[in-house]
Amino acid sequence: MKKLIFGLILIAIIFGTIITKNPTTAKSLELLNVSYDPTRELYKDYNNEFAKYWQKKTNQNIKIKQSHGGSGKQARAVIDGLQADVVTLALAYDIDAISKQSKLLPANWQSRNLNNSSPYTSTIVFLVRKGNPKKIKDWNDLVKPGVEVITPNPKTSGGARWNYLAAWGYVMNRELKSLNKINNPVYAGEVKKAEAKAKAFVSDLFKHVPVLDTGARGATNTFVQRRIGDVFIAWENEAFLAINELGHDKFEIIVPSVSILAEPPVAVIDKNVNAHGTRKMAEAYVKYLYSTAAQRIIAKHYYRPVYPKFAKAEDMKRFPRVKMFTIDKVFGGWKNAQKKHFDDGGIFDKIYLTRNN
Repeated sequence: MKKLIFGLILIAIIFGTIITKNPTTAKSLELLNVSYDPTRELYKDYNNEFAKYWQKKTNQNIKIKQSHGGSGKQARAVIDGLQADVVTLALAYDIDAISKQSKLLPANWQSRNLNNSSPYTSTIVFLVRKGNPKKIKDWNDLVKPGVEVITPNPKTSGGARWNYLAAWGYVMNRELKSLNKINNPVYAGEVKKAEAKAKAFVSDLFKHVPVLDTGARGATNTFVQRRIGDVFIAWENEAFLAINELGHDKFEIIVPSVSILAEPPVAVIDKNVNAHGTRKMAEAYVKYLYSTAAQRIIAKHYYRPVYPKFAKAEDMKRFPRVKMFTIDKVFGGWKNAQKKHFDDGGIFDKIYLTRNN
């Protein structure tokens, strides 16, 4: 009898130790994905798909929580203590900032997944009201007299930074004819003149912006719901969403002559998943974004999948051909672009402070 009691006690101790060492078995599994504004619908759909995949794979039920806002604001929230397991932000610089300022993940985070940890891409287009009453065809039309432009604040919104850089790159491409000149010292004089014209153009552009929302979804609401502005510089997916939710009879998409390749990245926040006991699930959550099922969901929600062959043909047909340049090509990467244009005292600050002059 004593041996039986001792054995039961020993089993209880061992079982208790297993629970203590694996906190995810002691409570319901939860994962927090901190994302940016326009991904709400995408991740609502994806989370359901991943939860079913994970339950089938591990027999574990999980709850995935979402947080949305301007990409820059979301990065700051994680730095300040928001307990993200995963971040899916608008641009690599915001995740670099989390790494640099809080040391929550390593500096080489972008090399841990395919395509520089970007399972989908997008670009920047124009959303105008049906019939295009202001005859917007390209970037230069945004600075015509009487045109009001909606774009969010580059200080808080990743999408706004893509918008700004797309406008700047348009002028560089127009003036230089070949963007290969940018990194060639032979053309340094030409490049300097082109940059001066780009600054003048973007300065003029922001004089046409009546209000700066903190995030892309807020800017969408300003244009769509509040009916402010003649043209909305938008994520391609956000423009499609507005048309398909509100009707083709209200808006249309204008594709500019040149735009920027936007590559929104994803990352696991190492220190947080270690503390939460969610590393395996978080890593799987990020990697599953490259799966056939996830790539189909991505295309369904108007993002461009990195594996188009996995998406439905009818979804891929919606995407127009766009001549795109990369941030590396024109700006030397996000680190350089952020420092030169968006840091405190950078070009954007100078542009915006003087926009009424």
